[in-house]
Amino acid sequence: MPYHAPAPLKPWAPALAELERGLLQRDVAARALLLAALAGEHVLLLGPPGTAKSELARRLQRLLPGAHYFERLLTRFTVPEELFGPLSLRALEDDRYERLTEGYLPSAEVAFLDEVFKANSAILNTLLGLLHERQFDNGSQRLPTPLVCLVGASNEQPQDDSLLAFYDRFLLRVPVQPVDDAHFAALLQTSVASPAAPPSEALIDHRRLDALRDQAPHTALGETVLALLLQARHHAIHTGQAVSDRRWRQLVELLKLQACSRGVDEVGVWDLWLLPCVLAADPSHMPGWTDFFMHRVAQSEPLPLDGLERAVTAFEQQLDIERRAPADAQDDSAGKVALAKSIAGPTAGESEMVRLTSERAQRRYSPVHIEARLSQTDELLTRLSGLHAELLDIAQAVLGAARSHDWLPPSWLAQIETVHLERCAAVAALLAQLQTTRAGFADLPVDEALEGRPAPVSWESP
Repeated sequence: MPYHAPAPLKPWAPALAELERGLLQRDVAARALLLAALAGEHVLLLGPPGTAKSELARRLQRLLPGAHYFERLLTRFTVPEELFGPLSLRALEDDRYERLTEGYLPSAEVAFLDEVFKANSAILNTLLGLLHERQFDNGSQRLPTPLVCLVGASNEQPQDDSLLAFYDRFLLRVPVQPVDDAHFAALLQTSVASPAAPPSEALIDHRRLDALRDQAPHTALGETVLALLLQARHHAIHTGQAVSDRRWRQLVELLKLQACSRGVDEVGVWDLWLLPCVLAADPSHMPGWTDFFMHRVAQSEPLPLDGLERAVTAFEQQLDIERRAPADAQDDSAGKVALAKSIAGPTAGESEMVRLTSERAQRRYSPVHIEARLSQTDELLTRLSGLHAELLDIAQAVLGAARSHDWLPPSWLAQIETVHLERCAAVAALLAQLQTTRAGFADLPVDEALEGRPAPVSWESP
């Protein structure tokens, strides 16, 4: 009978919380690790020592009840016996070349190999088959292995071309760096003591996992996702990154599993947050792929506001000019102001007579002039209001979808929220500036007898 477990709102949240417990800025690595385990794929963590790579692998093993764990630091002096088990003396007596694999890598469900690219060629060749086929040649027998997920770690990607095939066996490749300055204080004050066992709700039930893997291949790829994947292929070609057909297919299977784990029957565009972890040829390409996702899915591409800023500034400057403009030459108001100040003495600034006289000293404008200024300002206000409403709608739609996605890393969500809120705030600030300027034009002194129409305020078109 097929297993149908009840689907909580965010079914994998407890497992992710256990992986990230006490660790800072490891949300991307934790999600990649858990998804890889659910899909039966392998992960490579790229980063310096002391960045919790091995701790993540150990925690993953604890989430799989009954899973055996194997861990080794590889060097060029590491011998096959350390990974695959010692030779069986009893088998040798019978002229058979067999290893005792119990407790070694061929019997592990989760394994962590540190400095994985420093192994010698004999070990790497064996690992290549084990990772790809999950088979281990023990003497004359080819035996299946229970390996669910091998977590490799390295300070850097391999530079030797002979290691590229092995490098390609890791479907997910995640850079892991020391915490940044913003999180340094928290790092020093956070306890990472491990509990005796993870909470029961965090454990990955085998029946639930089997049901997920059975259902995932039936998940559909929508036209929008297919179009984005085609754009991703073009991005890879344009940036000189070779992505094999096998890797594209593996990516799609991983996307389907992620979508299925969310309880939907079609891959969504937000599932593509995995693209950088799967398609980046090396860590230097990660920012480009992250931008690809952020711009096309999160719609967080830079918003060109320079033209609108220039327009608002041009109106402000024009208002300042018109406010400061002296009265007409025939008007003796300037002299009257000087006389009023002289009469008022040191308290001239508070004198009602000075205030009234100063107002009369300002240049007056025709009703047509005021109307023209207000009309042109209103035109720009309408444009800004429309843009602000459009940005609010986009932000609401984008953030709603982003916040509801089970797997999107919180650090990415925070970036997306910041971009959209800042864009809305920037346009709102321009709106407020221009509304203040409009009020200033409306308050310019008016002379009903005048009829002059001003030249429009000009600015460079955005």
